[in-house]
Amino acid sequence: MARIIIHKELFEYDSAVRNEFPVICGVDEAGRGPLAGDVYAAAVVLRDGDLIEYLNDSKKISEKRREELYDTIIERAEAYCIATASVEEIDRINILNAAMLAMKRAVEGLRINPDLALIDGNRLPELECPSRFVIKGDATSASISAASVLAKVARDRYMKELAEKYPQYAFEKHKGYGTKLHYEMLEKYGISDIHRRSFLKKLLNEDK
Repeated sequence: MARIIIHKELFEYDSAVRNEFPVICGVDEAGRGPLAGDVYAAAVVLRDGDLIEYLNDSKKISEKRREELYDTIIERAEAYCIATASVEEIDRINILNAAMLAMKRAVEGLRINPDLALIDGNRLPELECPSRFVIKGDATSASISAASVLAKVARDRYMKELAEKYPQYAFEKHKGYGTKLHYEMLEKYGISDIHRRSFLKKLLNEDK
C-alpha cells in the first residue's frame, strides 16, 4: 500500500500567518516563459487544518499527480479562482505586467475577501487587500502550492486545446516553451495569432 505523504511544513507556515491574518489566499502564476499562449494565475483560500495529501510545489509533482491534486484542491478549498492575461495583453504591457494582471484578476475573482494575499516570487500585483511576497513560495506555503497546481494544470489543459486547433506546432509536447521542436515548427509554419510576438522579435526581423 502506497504511503500517503503530507508536507506538514507548508501547512504550518500558513497556520503561523493565520495568527495575524485569519483568511489568507495563496497566489501563483504559470506560463511566463513560453513563446505562445496566455499567462495563467490562480488564487486559493485553503481551509485551516485541512492537510491535503501530496500537495507541494507543482514543479516537484508529476503531471498525473498534479491532475489529481487539481480536482482535490477545487473540491476542498474554501475558495479559488483561475484567471488569465491574453497574448495581446502580454505583447502590449509586457509579460511581467501581464502576469501581475492575471494574479490581480485571480484574487479579485475569489468569492471571499482575504485578509492577506501571499504572492509567489519577489513582486506584488496591485491588490485591494494587503499582500506579501514569498520567495520560493510554492515550496513554502500550502496556499501558494495549491495556487501553483491550479495555474499549472489549467494552463497545460489550455495548451492541449490549442494543440488541437494548431496541430502543426505540437503544443501538446512543449506547452509553448522555446524548445528545439517549437523553433523548428516556427521556422516551418511561421508565427500564429496565439504566439507572443514580443518574445519573437528576432524571428520577426528575420522574416522582413
